[in-house]
Amino acid sequence: MDRMHEPQMLPHPRLPGWAGDLIFAAIILTAALFPFAEPEFRVSSGATFALVALPAVLLPLRRRWPIPVLAVIILIYGVAAWMGTLAPGIVIAASVAMFGVTNRVPRRTGMIVTAVAVIAVVLLSLLATIGSVFDPRTFQFAVTVAFAAAAGDATRSRREYIHAVVERAERAEQSRESEARRRVTEERLRIARDLHDAVAHQISVISLNAGVATSALESNPGRARESLSTIRSAARAVLGEIGDLLQILRSADEDPDREPAPQPGLERLDELIEQFARTGLTVNVRTEGDTSEVTGAANLVAYRVIQEGLTNAHKHGAENRAHVLISITPDSATIVVTNPVDASLPAQRASGEGHGGGHGLLGLRERVASVRGSVATGPTPGGYRLATTLPLSKEIRP
Repeated sequence: MDRMHEPQMLPHPRLPGWAGDLIFAAIILTAALFPFAEPEFRVSSGATFALVALPAVLLPLRRRWPIPVLAVIILIYGVAAWMGTLAPGIVIAASVAMFGVTNRVPRRTGMIVTAVAVIAVVLLSLLATIGSVFDPRTFQFAVTVAFAAAAGDATRSRREYIHAVVERAERAEQSRESEARRRVTEERLRIARDLHDAVAHQISVISLNAGVATSALESNPGRARESLSTIRSAARAVLGEIGDLLQILRSADEDPDREPAPQPGLERLDELIEQFARTGLTVNVRTEGDTSEVTGAANLVAYRVIQEGLTNAHKHGAENRAHVLISITPDSATIVVTNPVDASLPAQRASGEGHGGGHGLLGLRERVASVRGSVATGPTPGGYRLATTLPLSKEIRP
């Protein structure tokens, strides 16, 4: 990324500026002293030589004041023409200054300055009285200036093009980095949700049954053994789910085309209810509509909603019971999980948000939002309610 800001990405002159100024000054002075055959091109006096050599002194200033330097050089050309001299050295200096103008100013300004300069050179050339207005020598200097203007404009255009390419490359790099960060964040959240879904329920089962086994160890050994058996089954289940999750993570880079392990949906709802029943939670399920209409991402999210709602009911509810309503319409699936709570507990604790920061409900809201659904949670008369609406209009992947 930093390399795009380095100066070497843009074109640089082969020679330093002062070296170019010396070369142009030598060319101008050589042209002033050269013995041309045409008398109009020869310097006839010391004053004329000083006038012809003056642009060599002015050219180094073109980088700071390109248009004023060009105007002064053209004025010097006019004075020399009025004195009867068409100095090629001045024309060379005017061409160099013209190149600097179109290379540094906007194109529209450069075109206007070029037109004015070319017309001025043509008109001022007539002062030397070459012999005919249509003499080719009247226009050859103007053509030279116009060519220099075109070269300067081309150089400026190339520089702007390279700058635009570099800028687009920087924006593309920034966009790629932003997209990479976004994908990493989404993947991290997905892993956090999957890990919570895989672990939270089973850990809750282990914790609750550990308490039962401890309290019933002496008074009811059979109940204690049953609880320990449930703990052992839950531990095996959570280890298996974590192993599957780690296998998916490790194999993602090795085999990108590998299909992920199938995720549970409403077709496994009976199995989920049975798991909670073994832990002592009585779940009443009422279904309105055909659950097979819930497919794809909505099916997975629906299962996770019920799992999270029942897990919170088991951990924080009262009376060891909960109710699940599944209502399916052609456009949406509504899932409502309710459970009684202890009236003496704060609402936040009864919902489970007061334990561990409420990561389960947070992850649930993220899952529901990924399929453009909505979540509503809160106390109801005599209990707590988790309600979710999932659209079924089209397939949306989480």
